[in-house]
Amino acid sequence: MMRPFLLAFTVIGSITLSGPVTAQNYPVRPVRVIVPFAAGGGLDIVLRPLFQKMSENVQQNFILDFRPGANGIIGTEIGAKAPPDGYTLVAATSGTITINPNVYAKLPFDVARDLAPVTKVGDAPFVMVVHPSLAARNVREFVALAKRRPGELTYGSAGIGGSNHMGGAYFLQQTGIRLEHVPYKGSQPLMTNLMIGEVIMGFDSIMATVPWIRAGRLRALGIAAEKRSPVAPEIPTIAEAGGPELIIGSFYGLLAPAGTPRDIIAKLHAEVVKALSIPELRGRYVSTGLEPVGSSPEQFVTEIRDDTARWGKVARAANVHAD
Repeated sequence: MMRPFLLAFTVIGSITLSGPVTAQNYPVRPVRVIVPFAAGGGLDIVLRPLFQKMSENVQQNFILDFRPGANGIIGTEIGAKAPPDGYTLVAATSGTITINPNVYAKLPFDVARDLAPVTKVGDAPFVMVVHPSLAARNVREFVALAKRRPGELTYGSAGIGGSNHMGGAYFLQQTGIRLEHVPYKGSQPLMTNLMIGEVIMGFDSIMATVPWIRAGRLRALGIAAEKRSPVAPEIPTIAEAGGPELIIGSFYGLLAPAGTPRDIIAKLHAEVVKALSIPELRGRYVSTGLEPVGSSPEQFVTEIRDDTARWGKVARAANVHAD
């Protein structure tokens, strides 16, 4: 199902082997940023304040162009096929560029061939949440309950092959339990149906779950991260709560069409890092649970490669197909 992964070579090549183009005056006109999901979602929340700061710094507008559909495929294709001149960028999540290649037999673009990583903006860990009526108070009790009732409990996701579907599948593989998967059309319907008890458990970002946890509408069993989040230190890690060592979440990043000049890639990365260093913006992100990163293009290449390989194993073991 997964194509041979040559990202470490082809994308770096697209960064380093482009022609001698200077970015000294870039940008001289507005830059379009393709967002492959609807306005108001996680990418919008993360990128809008970032590009506001970048616009102030470079004296040009970064315009968010929302192109939702097909689990992020439609918008990503538009961005991947745009001219590689630095004036069209592609917003990305782990779902769109490291999970989709593993669950769709055929995509209209190739991440390795058609996209050049610029930077990872930040990471948002997932929280394992349950309906408050569930008897289990921690991960250990949840796993024990599921083993006593194999296949009876349910877990929801925002769609087949999405990040929280794959996160749930990974949790099942690590614990050896069986749950029935119920997909919805997006994170908001998932949260709604968790709160009314139509499904019992789900994974979603800390940004999406913490408001409902604090309102008493959902109960957190654990955060799928190496350490607790400063925005919700009361939530233990899944390992602390009696489960496996589990790291599940979503990254938010920025890519360009392959062939975009190296100087422009470097300038974009530098401007993201500059914006992320502003205390006001960093504080805004941290307060929602997002960890700002600003990795180099080469570091982002490595993470995409490793993340793709990891989710490939999960998808094959769970036999997940999205088409």
